[in-house]
Amino acid sequence: MSLFHPIHHTFAPLADAKQRRRALALSYLPWRYKRGPYEEKLRTALEEKFHAKAFLFSTGREALFAFLRSIPANPGDEVIVQGYTCVVVPNAIHGAGLTPIYCDIERDTLNLDCDALEMLITPKTRAIICQHTFGIPADAKRLREICDRTGILLIEDCAHVIPDEAGPKEIGEFGDALLLSFGRDKAISGITGGAIVSRVASANATLERIWKHAHDLSFFTILRLLEYPNIYGWAKLFYGLGMGKLSLVLHAKIGALRPILTTQEKHGRMKRTLHRMPDVCAALALEQLGRLPELNDHRRMLTKFFCEEGRKRNWPMLQGICHGWFDGEMVAKQERSSLRDISGNRLRTIQPSTHPTIFPPLQKFPLFTKGAETIRRALKSRNIHLHDGWTSCVVCPASVNLPDTGYELGNDPAAEAVCEDILSLPTHPTMTMRQAEELVESLDPLLQKEDHIE
Repeated sequence: MSLFHPIHHTFAPLADAKQRRRALALSYLPWRYKRGPYEEKLRTALEEKFHAKAFLFSTGREALFAFLRSIPANPGDEVIVQGYTCVVVPNAIHGAGLTPIYCDIERDTLNLDCDALEMLITPKTRAIICQHTFGIPADAKRLREICDRTGILLIEDCAHVIPDEAGPKEIGEFGDALLLSFGRDKAISGITGGAIVSRVASANATLERIWKHAHDLSFFTILRLLEYPNIYGWAKLFYGLGMGKLSLVLHAKIGALRPILTTQEKHGRMKRTLHRMPDVCAALALEQLGRLPELNDHRRMLTKFFCEEGRKRNWPMLQGICHGWFDGEMVAKQERSSLRDISGNRLRTIQPSTHPTIFPPLQKFPLFTKGAETIRRALKSRNIHLHDGWTSCVVCPASVNLPDTGYELGNDPAAEAVCEDILSLPTHPTMTMRQAEELVESLDPLLQKEDHIE
């Protein structure tokens, strides 16, 4: 156990040393907070990567709202979204005057069950949102076929994963639109920000108009965002002593930390005022987009490590993670003995197997086990914090008022079962291999005491 290096999901997981230094420097340039060159540079980079028009907003939920407002739809028309999702997704649907229809999920991918989905399509269905939960690729090819057959739009939610040259190649290829979020714990982070990347030519003119008329965030709000990486960077060093938690509580009380979700959002309501992505946040997101292969390779390495350890120890893993993704050349690159993690720690030598597997760059590594909450509480005493906001909730986080989201208990039984038994392990860029090894050794005895969910 390390008192000064907590294992966690939520303590500024993408705020590595580069981002902390950049955020501090940008905080001294208030004339650059709102508008500047980086907003357009990020927009151009996304357009070149995905070969489609990109529009930036202050959050992913605002980007989704803007896209839904730009497509032909009548009040009450439907958008299919999976159970086991974040509340901001149905909030954006409701905000656009549409109705979210919740579809059950496949247990082994945590993504849409395509068979169940086909039963939910009606003449009022306008779009399907495909989530790629935690970076696990959904069956976007089949969803594309369903959408083509029924004449509805496919929106790929890539908040949890942005593909690089190594893949996953199926992500981002089939959607009429791609939704990106640059929040604090997403694939890459600008602290805040989001984008809709649209291949729907008829929607782009409306999106351009909505984007141009979007408001700027206030100077004080942007300053609070820029302070976030360094406030958390220092607080987590002393979290194991109790002082870090106290520091975060005090910063929140004085308004120095901007909440991820408002009380209004937890009650299923979204403000309809849209904002542009601050230029300084676009600068931070662009820097991490430029390092995407490095960040993704780090996630792949931790995913591979947890998968190998889980197999050896008979952990209850998802079949959708540890099978497939064969690509010998890319794995040989990952498995060279001199590989280091992002923090510079040398990784142990991993000899290539006969059939090397390229793993997806998971945002987190999920397990299923009985007593998941008991295990999380037990690990906290070792300064291991596995609460991530995706437990005990079919529309997350658990503090959401479920009836306000339009979800009815019993609607999606697989999603409801998953959220009670899931236990996720961190794979973010500030999680080191040394910490991963410590986590495995601390977690394994607790898992062996519980009956696995098969």
